[in-house]
Amino acid sequence: MSEAEKYQTGDAPGPLTHADEVIISSDTRRENRVPPGQTRTRKWPVLHYGRVPTIELDTWELTIDGLVDRPLTFSWSEFEELPRAQVFSDFHCVTTWSRLGNLWEGVAVRELMDRAGVQSAARFVVAHGYDDGWTTNMPLEDFLSPDAIFADRHDGQPLSADHGGPLRLVVPLLYAWKSAKWLKRIELVAEDRPGLWEQAGYHNHGDPWTEERFGG
Repeated sequence: MSEAEKYQTGDAPGPLTHADEVIISSDTRRENRVPPGQTRTRKWPVLHYGRVPTIELDTWELTIDGLVDRPLTFSWSEFEELPRAQVFSDFHCVTTWSRLGNLWEGVAVRELMDRAGVQSAARFVVAHGYDDGWTTNMPLEDFLSPDAIFADRHDGQPLSADHGGPLRLVVPLLYAWKSAKWLKRIELVAEDRPGLWEQAGYHNHGDPWTEERFGG
């Protein structure tokens, strides 16, 4: 399936079209899946600020540290050997488009956090990207949602660099800027630490259903 073939020609895919082992995001079961102020797109848009980093798989690493019992670092080959998961979810960009019915593949967030061991003092997460020190923040509760995934594939294809490949974080219940592209590091912290867009005026939380776009 090419990027062009990801155009959705009919009704939005629904959760009943997927196998039992796929993790179903709760928002896909809503009667109305498009949040206030959003419009469904049938395309698979590309949107980011700044450059697309060049990432070589032979030097790529993912680190999980901060308030964890066992800090972890994975090479690409080590990451690819981890237990795999699939998540069916909708995807809401703060710029008002929503793409409904995405099938993400990768490693469940809970899988890696169980391995790392979350310390009781941890309350927030800071996701770091390979793109010039970019970060975003979120409550630990949202990060540990059952449908949160470290994704390396989308709708059957490896993630392209434009879409955050080789690996991006996907947290479906928050606006898409929280689903950090070009993921490099996950840091668990006790105190909230707003990231780049949050410091620039975007909402600190980012719930699409209550239109937490700016401020707050």
